[in-house]
Amino acid sequence: MGLTPEQIARLLEGREDDPFATLGVHPAGKGFTACVLLPEAVSVTAYRLDGKAVGALDRIDPAGLFFGRLSIRKRQPLRYHATYADGGEYSLIDPYSFGPVLGPMDDHYFAEGSHARLFDKMGAHIITHEGVEGTHFAVWAPNARRVSVVGDFNRWDGRRGAMRRRQDSGVWEIFLPEVGVGSAYKFEIVGPDGVVLPLKADPFAFQSELRPATASIVAAVPDHVWGDERHRAHWQKADARREPISIYEVHAGSWQRDDAGNFLTWDELANRLIPYVVGMGFTHIEFLPISEFPYDPSWGYQTTGLYAPTARFGDPEGFARFVDGAHRAGVGVILDWVPAHFPTDAHGLARFDGTALYEHADPRKGFHPDWNTAIYNFGRREVAQYLANNALFWAERYHVDGLRVDAVASMLYLDYSRKEGEWIPNQHGGRENVEAVEFLQQMNKALYGAQAGIMTIAEESTSWPKVSHPVHEGGLGFGFKWNMGFMHDTLRYLTRDPVHRAHHHDDITFGLLYAFTENFVLALSHDEVVHGKSSLLHKMAGDDWQKFATLRAYYAMMWGYPGKKLLFMGQEFAQREEWSEERALDWHLLDHRLHQGVQLLVGDLNRLYRSHPALHARDCEVEGFEWVLVDAAADSVFAWVRRAPGAPPVVVISHFTPQLRQGYRMRLPSGGRWREIMNSDALDYGGSGAGNMGFVTADEEGWANVTIPPFGTLMLELDY
Repeated sequence: MGLTPEQIARLLEGREDDPFATLGVHPAGKGFTACVLLPEAVSVTAYRLDGKAVGALDRIDPAGLFFGRLSIRKRQPLRYHATYADGGEYSLIDPYSFGPVLGPMDDHYFAEGSHARLFDKMGAHIITHEGVEGTHFAVWAPNARRVSVVGDFNRWDGRRGAMRRRQDSGVWEIFLPEVGVGSAYKFEIVGPDGVVLPLKADPFAFQSELRPATASIVAAVPDHVWGDERHRAHWQKADARREPISIYEVHAGSWQRDDAGNFLTWDELANRLIPYVVGMGFTHIEFLPISEFPYDPSWGYQTTGLYAPTARFGDPEGFARFVDGAHRAGVGVILDWVPAHFPTDAHGLARFDGTALYEHADPRKGFHPDWNTAIYNFGRREVAQYLANNALFWAERYHVDGLRVDAVASMLYLDYSRKEGEWIPNQHGGRENVEAVEFLQQMNKALYGAQAGIMTIAEESTSWPKVSHPVHEGGLGFGFKWNMGFMHDTLRYLTRDPVHRAHHHDDITFGLLYAFTENFVLALSHDEVVHGKSSLLHKMAGDDWQKFATLRAYYAMMWGYPGKKLLFMGQEFAQREEWSEERALDWHLLDHRLHQGVQLLVGDLNRLYRSHPALHARDCEVEGFEWVLVDAAADSVFAWVRRAPGAPPVVVISHFTPQLRQGYRMRLPSGGRWREIMNSDALDYGGSGAGNMGFVTADEEGWANVTIPPFGTLMLELDY
């Protein structure tokens, strides 16, 4: 017969860790035999792929194991035709009659942690192998006793999809003929203790089922024809630090909804969101995480499918169309990216092969108390490689312009949000996560090295040095860093009653002491308008009129302050309520003049920022900033000048009391006529209309009398 009772038992019980040694076609003397497991079948006939019958197999076990000799002269793929007791029939090409797809160099680079094309090898790929079309599956599970790919194509039976183990890398692979696009699948994994784990989604899945379903989907080979050459060419040549960057942060599920309250598809978002962003003058859209995640209230920050755009908004091709459409309109796309932690859902990465594979086994390093999530083991080569490849994947496959990396501080510090005794010091006895530092440096080096025009942005809330400095200078290698200090200090200042602001002048001035130590993004993000923090409008002190005036003055000050800009959706029209992922923004507010005025102001600020190099070309360099008036605490007035080579300077004057200051004496950087290019108190914005009739004239020494509106920000450009 050729099979021992033990081999038969291992196959039927799903304990076989080397299925290719028994299943498929094997030499026997001068001929060949075939073995196939088809539970419940009553007869099986083997055929060559050209249709010629080459043998009827014997059922050697009632459970559905068939074995027999073949009339073939060389080893080759076979097709089996099975019949069932109810008269049903089933045909399949034997996956165990094919050789491996991966090669020894894949094993070498994978084990070394230097494979830069993992997303071409791992996961599910439609290929033609040995002349047959099907899907190749590959997954890393080095401690598993058995790994099977299961789906409708094999009745979710792990005995029928057992994979080939590649001993040198811990990767399991199999080629399944005739399994095509749209097939749902998971991995059935037997852990080192012999226990069958809950079915696992593919860590490299390029498409996923819509929640609450959690299976991975065999995705189509990308065939999108990109038309964004002009956009990409511009950013590939540009120094992003000297470009205008104004980011509109968006939660794709709650920006707008359709008439029935459902999510918009990527195409619907493209038709609505892209024109809106263009009209508002923003340069980039930044999406809260759009990789697959199971739980809507997590906003995407607890992702289980780093390589798959979430099914909530359509298929992956739809996301590619969105990015291409944005690029054709001159708008960049940035994604929130979450390598800091992952959820412990049973179908995800947690204890993937029955061991702590992607995470640390010790909860003092491998568990986040704040989020009840697992922490990646950045010191494991395969894990760091998995994450770095994901960054490369989004830039290459979907042409995204940048990644904003979430919760970097939680990665950098071993004692992040932990008490004494709840964390493990590094090898030097310190609190720095040396492994995470090395991972971030290597990720940034790989991404910037492979993708010209890309940018990475760190959400890092501490004073870790050189976050946005090159790795070769001892930095982490990010392009930019969120300026959390600016956000916290200025919002704290503006929540105070105007009468008290004179005593807290340094809430505004302090940030300029470190404004050029990093390449900063000034972010008024989603985190500031949730969980009882109220909307930006309601953070402002005073009555409704004061709130609107102060918010307008704040925005204009921010757009005149050194650093790139980011504003969360809804704040551009002064959303009144806190943001909730459960509903669309309150677009009806735009029926009211004051909300229209704020929206008009933000659009004008974006256009000014983009069209005046003095406001953006030296955002990250001290040469682009100089105080004009830093010590007017008693008046709550601040003034500075922004400069850029070859461009007229712009003076920014901000005032945060309800007084109208007429004939306010100050010394501008030079004499001459200064044109008023921005006044946040303009009637069009809902203000009182106080201003300077278009111009301020300074004497030869620069002294001028300026009318400063109540709760107002002015921008004056030297008019030669």
